[in-house]
Amino acid sequence: MSIEFSISHRDGRARAGILTTPHGQVKSPFFMVVGTAASVKGMTIDQLRAARTQVVLSNTYHLAIRPGAEAVAKRGGLARFMGWDGPTLTDSGGYQVFSLAKKRSLGPDGVRFNNHIDGRELFLTPERCVEIQQNIGADIMMCLDVCPPARADRDAIRKSMDLTHQWAGRCRTAWRNNPTPQALFGIAQGAVYEDLRTESVQAVTELDFPGYAIGGVAVGEDTRDIRRIVGHTAPLLPDAKPRYLMGVGTPADIIAGVRSGVDMFDCIMPTRHARHYQAFTRDGAINLKNARYAEDDGPIEDGCDCECCRSVSRAYVRHLAVLGELMASVWITLHNVRFYLRLMENLRQAIIDNRLDAVAPTLYPPDDFSPE
Repeated sequence: MSIEFSISHRDGRARAGILTTPHGQVKSPFFMVVGTAASVKGMTIDQLRAARTQVVLSNTYHLAIRPGAEAVAKRGGLARFMGWDGPTLTDSGGYQVFSLAKKRSLGPDGVRFNNHIDGRELFLTPERCVEIQQNIGADIMMCLDVCPPARADRDAIRKSMDLTHQWAGRCRTAWRNNPTPQALFGIAQGAVYEDLRTESVQAVTELDFPGYAIGGVAVGEDTRDIRRIVGHTAPLLPDAKPRYLMGVGTPADIIAGVRSGVDMFDCIMPTRHARHYQAFTRDGAINLKNARYAEDDGPIEDGCDCECCRSVSRAYVRHLAVLGELMASVWITLHNVRFYLRLMENLRQAIIDNRLDAVAPTLYPPDDFSPE
């Protein structure tokens, strides 16, 4: 079995459904918690389960460097290696084409990295990218793509998009030539240009992948451009297959994505923001190192069911943050991850109840772009 996807409820463009994978069923729409190197920073596997995590995402580039894809395969694949019994997804390393631009060279055959750890070379071709992900063993794999920066000129964006399409075809061939239970998703690029997005969707959907992603909308674009492009692109993707918005984003952006018809999300924000003492609440994001919380004996968020909010106060977390104690970030991580997962649960229920327009504004401020 690869994956199966069914939609049970709709509310406008928003969809609620079930994604069935070799490691279990996932209720959509859903947020994937990012464990880049087979570890979610600040959380144990038991804590991930307690937060009701459905899917963990890891990174092909990082795992290929350390400990190596073959080492992961030798230990039973990604899920068994990290002690996780649920579904997993690996991104392809395409984001590192953007984020590690100074450490790589790009050509028609693939991308050559001088890795950020010790400078040794990692050459990712589309075929090698699929092979690495098959060794890692995630339920869902991503095609190798080229993710240009938001401010690249149109000609550069078109060249990147065309190369993404060529690599998608090669990834598909490699995947078909070595069948595994894993699914492979295609990625649409095109930056902030709606006509290029339309063209990219047509090119990747012609290859008939099990699912599709919207890439290149978390690389420095204006928030309004992100929402415009997602709103344009998501409805163009096949209705019967899962739609994945890569690397986005704030709770408000996720709500906008769900309303546009996206089913799958991931972002490092819940864990990264926690390491800077920033917590998400339904009233917006707050910085718990601020002096205003020194006498605040309430939880990070009233009504939250996470371990942090059930155990300690804002004043205590602020005390730990001022001291630079590791546990400050851990407590906030537990809250932030649960906040994101609870957000998705509430959005799903609102779709099922056909009340998304009424419920969505109560879950997070629509224009809250950054913590206080």
